[in-house]
Amino acid sequence: MEKVEVLITTMDMTSSHELVERMNIRTDAFIGNQTDHNYISNEVIHEHNVKIFSFEERGVGLNRNNLLMRTDADYCLFGDDDLVYVDDYEKIVKEQFKNNPDADILIFNLEEVNSQRYQITQKFKVNYFNFMRFGAARVAIRKKSISLNAIYFNQNFGGGCQYSNGEDTLFLCECLKKKLNIYALPITIAKLTNERESSWFEGYTDKYFNDKGMLYYIMSKKYYKLLCLQDAIRHRKDYQKPFCYIMEIMLKGVKNEFKV
Repeated sequence: MEKVEVLITTMDMTSSHELVERMNIRTDAFIGNQTDHNYISNEVIHEHNVKIFSFEERGVGLNRNNLLMRTDADYCLFGDDDLVYVDDYEKIVKEQFKNNPDADILIFNLEEVNSQRYQITQKFKVNYFNFMRFGAARVAIRKKSISLNAIYFNQNFGGGCQYSNGEDTLFLCECLKKKLNIYALPITIAKLTNERESSWFEGYTDKYFNDKGMLYYIMSKKYYKLLCLQDAIRHRKDYQKPFCYIMEIMLKGVKNEFKV
């Protein structure tokens, strides 16, 4: 029987039961709890196996990798701790992988109040022109496809890392480079509660633009300047800073780090 498992990343968890209840977890789950001690435990919550990995370390990519390398489930969801899953998420995941037998990754919608997040309105295949729209919290993977291609999250990017965000973008980019099939589906898998503040976004600061430049360089050393350019153009109204200044900061970090 095929197995769906939720890989939950959190920090300083006080109660696994409370977290499982709040997120409406109705399958087995792994919880990656970054905290101040090292401890692994197993619990049974509502007849489901929940394994907790508490490690004294930081970095969302590292946290996801710790769970990803240990799970033996057929399908996995990357569960942030501010999600509430729909009641039938297990059925949805199994059915959609059955309906899309060539799919290695499926991307779903998240429900959110006053959302500015991209909403999928019809099924389409994800490619290099649209993959940056999506974060890991709406992703389901066929575990075998990921493990056989040795794909993991970049541990230098994301909350708690040197570079503040982009680990999920790099993950999907690597999946495309490995020729995996990714489909976006107009189906809601969970609700985003927005109960906690962003762990990395502190406004459009110099660090934000520096980290963006580094992200694009890691994505493509050949086209990173074009990626920086399109970002500065597309988001110019949000950034409200001189175009030349944004480009200078984006490229400066790459130049200093890699001497290009």
